[in-house]
Amino acid sequence: MNESRGDIVYRMARPETLKIVHLDAFAAVFHRASGITHLVTSPAPEILATLGEAGMTRAGLLARLSVDYALGDADEAALLARLEELVATGLVAVA
Repeated sequence: MNESRGDIVYRMARPETLKIVHLDAFAAVFHRASGITHLVTSPAPEILATLGEAGMTRAGLLARLSVDYALGDADEAALLARLEELVATGLVAVA
């Protein structure tokens, strides 16, 4: 798979496999499938909330995050890095 392609759709892991608890600046995300609890900070919880089950492309996600969270320094390369981390943990899937 070519990660530089802009048409890749990213989806949050199925909601029933995640338990998310917000703790001040952190969010604890328990991933039932792996049994691992991940402590994440912004923008990971926002990415998960925005992706949802329907999913979206990187460009669509960046545009939506920019509107919903008023990002002043939206950077597609930084978003790709965060998405790759979330994919590696199993919290986000590539369709």
